[in-house]
Amino acid sequence: MTTTTSDTRVYLVGGGIASLAAAVFLIRDAGLHGENIRILEELPVVGGALDGTGDPGRGFVARGGRMLEEEAYVCLWDLLETIPTLTDPDRTVKDEVWEFSRKWSSHAGARLIDRDHKILDAADLGLNLRDKAELVRLLALPEHVIGARRIDEFFSDHFFATNFWAMWRTTFAFQNWHSAIELKRYMLRFAQELPRIHTLAGVRRTRLNQYDSIVRPIQQWLADRGVVTEHGTTVTDADFTKDTASGRRITTLHVVRDGRPGTYELGEHDYAFLTLGSMTADAAYGADDRAPELIRDKRDGAFRLWEAIARKAPDFGRPNTFCGNIDANKWESFTLTMRSPLLIHRIQDFSGNAPGTGGLMTFKDSAWLMSLVVPHQPYFASQPEGTYTAWGYALFPDEKGDYIDKTMAEATGQEILTELVHQLGFEDALDEIRATTTVVPVMMPHITSQFAPRRVEDRPLVVPHGARNFAFLGQYTEIPEDVVFTVEYSVRGAMHGVYGLLGVDRPIPGIYHALSDPEAALSTLKAALA
Repeated sequence: MTTTTSDTRVYLVGGGIASLAAAVFLIRDAGLHGENIRILEELPVVGGALDGTGDPGRGFVARGGRMLEEEAYVCLWDLLETIPTLTDPDRTVKDEVWEFSRKWSSHAGARLIDRDHKILDAADLGLNLRDKAELVRLLALPEHVIGARRIDEFFSDHFFATNFWAMWRTTFAFQNWHSAIELKRYMLRFAQELPRIHTLAGVRRTRLNQYDSIVRPIQQWLADRGVVTEHGTTVTDADFTKDTASGRRITTLHVVRDGRPGTYELGEHDYAFLTLGSMTADAAYGADDRAPELIRDKRDGAFRLWEAIARKAPDFGRPNTFCGNIDANKWESFTLTMRSPLLIHRIQDFSGNAPGTGGLMTFKDSAWLMSLVVPHQPYFASQPEGTYTAWGYALFPDEKGDYIDKTMAEATGQEILTELVHQLGFEDALDEIRATTTVVPVMMPHITSQFAPRRVEDRPLVVPHGARNFAFLGQYTEIPEDVVFTVEYSVRGAMHGVYGLLGVDRPIPGIYHALSDPEAALSTLKAALA
């Protein structure tokens, strides 16, 4: 462990939630001076996957939406109970989220919709004895035995046709070919959600999108303490000392800024935290009249940095496991900006849910496996009265639509809207809805790459063995028992990195195990055996 001084400098590579959380912990828990912390970010905005931008004219857009969870997200709540909201300095972001979620609690009335536009009885999970036996077998197997096997290697065809799988996979964005280890971890981590998966009653939501509700308050807190963010800065490589009895150190960060190469030299008491990869790397935006591009050549620097440093040590992970199969990892989302309440009102009448009280509405039989959610309005800080937004995504962008003779990947925003309106059975209102709605589709080539089938050595530890002044952050590090594709994972990793390297004498909140909670375990068992 390296000691710190008043001159200790810390470099955080990447401006996602992992780096932002690490910066907070460095100041709050390790006692570092904010002005000595520097965030190096390639993009003109921080927040990573927690985004939210746009305007009524061009359309608002969020690439995704985070469903938070009270029991499981203990590290996130630990972070957010430190950060005041932007509107009330005496109220924390955690307080706001919990109060908002109590007032606008989720209880989906139309979780699953069939091809005839009928709401299915989603409380009927549809699992038979064989399905349950296959689930128990997966949960009982050690991870080293499961290895790099896929989910579809453990289950019969019947399992994949059940209501349970339709809800579970769309809630968490699983594909049948994803890692069986990750499914096992999710089943154990979110077992408490099984009795309420059909209503999503366990979901906690932010008042606005996660950029406005979480990222901006953290950014302000850090700026008030002198933390500097260097935008337009791509870290391309890093130099490390050889692994010796005294450990390994990072000595140099290689960067490109405004097209010019440069370096940061790390002194004896300096640290670097490197975010490896990015699930939103190379996201591309479409429009009403244009499908988004599918970028395959790694224009974003996140995976290129990981590839560069992975060559330097065998325990720095294997990035190609995660970024080497775009067609298995991509999907497409879309954000609706509506200048008429017509579609919102029709959905409310159909589902029985006011905006912000429902959950994902999944069109179970749709060729694209499309889902839609209508958040509480407004969902964007700059969203004016009389403008409404909704967000959706689909897991099968390479399939042709049921109503549009194109794959989703080929479809424009308006064509995606047309498919959606037909899936809802609202064809009579199609012309008015199209005339008053702007759609921004987003193609994300790496969005579920963290679920790729993998072996233990494919993901590096947050603090590699012998590391004295560096740690790895983000969704592609290894944190035993925890689950990727969550904000919690990034925040927990930031805690491990800061506390482990700097010797912070503060416990990291334990991972919640529902099956160790008698009440939660009983509810889960009842739901599973129903």
